[in-house]
Amino acid sequence: MRHQTALAVAAITAAGLAVSMSAPASARTVSPSSSSPLSPPPSPAAAADRLVAQRPAALHAAPEDEIVRRGVTAGAGGLRYVAYDRVHAGLPVRGGDFVVTTDSVGNVLSTTVGQSAPISVPTAPELSAGKAASISRSRLARATRTSAPVLTVLAEGSGRLVYETVVEGTAGDRPSRLHVLVDAKNGKVVQQWDEVREVDDDQSYYHGGRQNPTHIATTASGGTFSMRDPGRPGISCANQSGTVFSGTDDVWGNAGGTHLETACVDAMRAAQAQFDMAGTWLERNGLTGTGRGWPMRVGLNQANAYWNGSYANFGRNSARTRQAVPTDVVAHELGHGVFQVTPGGSGGGNEKGGLNESTGDIFGALTEWYLNERRVSEQLSGTTALVNYDPPDYLVGEEVDLVGSGPIRNMYNPSAVGGHPNCYSSSVPGMEVHRAAGVQNHWFYLLAEGSAANDPSNGRPNSPTCNGSAVTGVGVQKAGRIFMETLNLKTTTWTHTTARRASLQAVLNLVRVGKATCTDFTRTRAAWTAVSVPAASGEPTTCTG
Repeated sequence: MRHQTALAVAAITAAGLAVSMSAPASARTVSPSSSSPLSPPPSPAAAADRLVAQRPAALHAAPEDEIVRRGVTAGAGGLRYVAYDRVHAGLPVRGGDFVVTTDSVGNVLSTTVGQSAPISVPTAPELSAGKAASISRSRLARATRTSAPVLTVLAEGSGRLVYETVVEGTAGDRPSRLHVLVDAKNGKVVQQWDEVREVDDDQSYYHGGRQNPTHIATTASGGTFSMRDPGRPGISCANQSGTVFSGTDDVWGNAGGTHLETACVDAMRAAQAQFDMAGTWLERNGLTGTGRGWPMRVGLNQANAYWNGSYANFGRNSARTRQAVPTDVVAHELGHGVFQVTPGGSGGGNEKGGLNESTGDIFGALTEWYLNERRVSEQLSGTTALVNYDPPDYLVGEEVDLVGSGPIRNMYNPSAVGGHPNCYSSSVPGMEVHRAAGVQNHWFYLLAEGSAANDPSNGRPNSPTCNGSAVTGVGVQKAGRIFMETLNLKTTTWTHTTARRASLQAVLNLVRVGKATCTDFTRTRAAWTAVSVPAASGEPTTCTG
C-alpha cells in the first residue's frame, strides 16, 4: 500500500505532454527487485520516474505536490541527469527541484535534492498582486516593464508564499531583467536577482593579428557569407541591432583592436573553441546540452560585456583601444548560459550569483587551455614583433585590460586583484557576486593544478591554501569534467557547501562509469577544504572502485 499511496501523492508528469504519466492510487506497482532478470533495463527517465514514485519521502514530497519531469541531460561516460520541478497545490515551487542521476542503461546512482522538508504553507495571499508589482518595480530605478506577479511557493523550511515578478529596464548603463520575490503575507522582498550577468567590472585581434590569420566557420548562401556557424547551431555574431555580419566573400576583419568585424572574428573563434571543448573534454552536447550554442553581439559602447539570458553582448575597454572579446571574456559570458540551462537554473540568492560568476571564469580558463595558443615573437620586415594571442592561464580579462588595471580576477590567488577572497567565510554569501567568485575559482585552480604547480611562465604559478595544506591537482581537463558533472547536479538552492557535496557525488558517479578514480575524489575534497568550504550535511565521505 505504501507504494500505491506514493503514486497518488507524487504524480509524475513529463514537461510538454498533455497527458499525465501518473498512475491511479489503485494501480499495481512493481518493485525494482521484482523485475525479471531477463527484462531489459528501464530507460534513464523511466528509472528515475520509478524512484520518484516509490520514494517520495526522500524527495520531501507533500500530498499536494505534483512532480514534473523537465528533461534528461547527457553527461560524461553515459551518465544521464533527469531533472524535475515540483508544483504544490497548483503553484510553482522555487527551490523544489531535484536531479536523479543514472547510468546509460537506467541504473540509479544518486539524487540531488535542494529542498529540506515537505511543504506545508497556506496558499492564499494576504498581499495583493498589484501591491507586489509596485514593490518589485521600485527595486529598479529605470523600469520600463513589469510582468504580472506569479504566486509561487519558495521552498524555504516548510515553505513561504511569495509573488515572483520580473522587472525590465536599465541598471546604470546596461539592460536589466530583475526577478523580485515578495512575501505574499507581509510585502518584504525575500530575494532578487538579475538575469543580465556582466563582466563587472579572417584577421583577428586576439588570435594572431594581421601576421597570422585565423579561420572561423561561417555560412554561405546564394553568394553571400554570414557570421553564422553552419556546424555549431546557434552561434552567430551581430552588431548592436542584432544584424548578423555578412559579406560577398569569406574574408573577415582587419586585425584592428577597435574594428567591429574583427571583434566578431575573435568572438566566433572563442565561441567555436568553447563549443568544441565542451564536446571533446566535457562530453557535453554543445553549450546548451542539446547541441546548440548562443548568438553574440559586438559594439556595445561600454567598458563591459554581459549575458542577458539569451545572447552575449560585448563592449570595449575604457581606453577605447580594443574590444572586450578575448577568449576568456567570451567564454565567461557564454558560461553564464551553461549555468542558466543546467538543472536549477541561474535564479536564486546572492551566494548562487557568486558561483555563477565563478562558472563563467572557469569556462574561460577551460577554453583558453583547450585552444592552448602561445604568445610568440616573429621577424617582420627585419624587426621582431610580438604577435597577439590570448595564451592559457588562470587570469580573467588580462588581454583586454578592461579598466586599465590588468586582469579583473585571479583564480590562483584571488586576493591579488581587488582583495577578492581566497577563502570561504561567513561574509562570502552576502558579498558582491564578482568578488565572491574568488572562492570557487581558487578551488578550481587547486583541483586542476594543485598548490605547487611551479610553472608560472606557462600560466601555472603556485597557489596559497587557506589551511597551509599541500594540494595535488588532477589536471585541467579532468577538473573541467568534474565541474561540468557538478553543474548537472545543481539545484535552485545552490551554495558553496551544496556545490562541494554535489562535486563529491559527481566524482563518485564518474568513478562508476570509469571516468574518474578515488584519487580524484580525495583531491576534490582536499581542494574544497583548502579554500575553507566546510563539509556539507550528508556529503559522501568514502570512495570505492
